[in-house]
Amino acid sequence: MMRPAHFAVILVLLFPLYSFSQKYTATEGFISFFSSAPLEDIMAENRKVSSLYNAGTGDIAFSVPINQFQFDKKLMQEHFNEKYMESEKYPRATFSGKIYGHTLSGTSPQQVMAKGKLSIHGVVREVEIPGTIEQRKDLLVMKSKFRVRLEDYEIKIPRLVWQKIAEEVEVIVDLTYIRQ
Repeated sequence: MMRPAHFAVILVLLFPLYSFSQKYTATEGFISFFSSAPLEDIMAENRKVSSLYNAGTGDIAFSVPINQFQFDKKLMQEHFNEKYMESEKYPRATFSGKIYGHTLSGTSPQQVMAKGKLSIHGVVREVEIPGTIEQRKDLLVMKSKFRVRLEDYEIKIPRLVWQKIAEEVEVIVDLTYIRQ
């Protein structure tokens, strides 16, 4: 017969294995990008991102509908979708890969690295993206800030507007995951 003390020891030993098999989803989040060019700064935000994260394996995937980026100026949004991102042809940006450096211990933000495939404008590239993960009870908050070169994803900027759109944009990701 198992004694309560033995049962407690087994629970303590097995708990880390159970917690590492946790799966999380984010159905809404925040992704923005910022372009700083000599003649104009451009910022857009998108709250329609969805993502899955398996804390046990480190696997992560997210998808962002391109046409859901919101701009201050309607004309900018129209040009972004029609001329640059061709959002009817390439409706989503996606990432799939693994997060390294995350443990489900502690509550302070942990520095992590995501490695995988980032797909934008129909072009897929291997990337490494730094970020943080913070555990808040049954929630995980992931944040990242990184840069994307437009030419790496075959996003062409007409010569006429090159002083209004930067060659590289800063991307900010802020997602809150709930345990499944």
